[in-house]
Amino acid sequence: MNTLKVISALLCYPDQGLFEHGDELSAVIRDEAVLPESDQLALTRFIEALCAKNLMDAQSEYVETFDRSRSLSLLLFEHVHGESRDRGQAMVDLMKIYEDNGFEIAVRELPDFIPLFLEYLSQRPEAEIIEWLGDVQHILALLRARLENRRNAYSVLFSALLNLIQANVDMEFIQREVSGESRDDSPEALDEVWEEEMVTFGADKAQASGVRGGPQEVRIPVEAIKVARRTQ
Repeated sequence: MNTLKVISALLCYPDQGLFEHGDELSAVIRDEAVLPESDQLALTRFIEALCAKNLMDAQSEYVETFDRSRSLSLLLFEHVHGESRDRGQAMVDLMKIYEDNGFEIAVRELPDFIPLFLEYLSQRPEAEIIEWLGDVQHILALLRARLENRRNAYSVLFSALLNLIQANVDMEFIQREVSGESRDDSPEALDEVWEEEMVTFGADKAQASGVRGGPQEVRIPVEAIKVARRTQ
């Protein structure tokens, strides 16, 4: 499903390749037409607005959105296991599923990174896509609600994923819950997290665990989407 490839690319750190192929990404959304028309229009407008920005501004906004806030982390298991040991095993299990199905990723890419997860699903049968996205629909709904609460345009990507599978979630309830949350990306909140991690884990935690620095290091090549569309 190439629409998932497009959403995957849009959830990655913006680069010049994305900006150069914005029209083709929009065409994939329209041609495949697996989303409701309202979502097709919303995604097309998102792509147009994103590609109209200065690249460095777009990159800065991405970092501010996803890299400075744990509540908006694009790592699925961050929202399920946090820093518990269960998170490591869950990633091992997910990596095994990727490998068993012939999906290979670079060593430094975490398997639960949502764009990578969507890239994998884009190669799977529709029934499997619906099942897997259904399993994480509560996380997708939470991210959508938090982004909407911050009036962030990236929310339309999660709306599209939820509508793709006709998710059974109570968005009104989730919105009410989210509206009472404290922001975790304020300078004060970030300082508190930094101090806690320095005391608890020490400076070598990331290196020892093999965890990469941030989700923006992963790239979904836009060229792959172009090739897939030409071969349809």
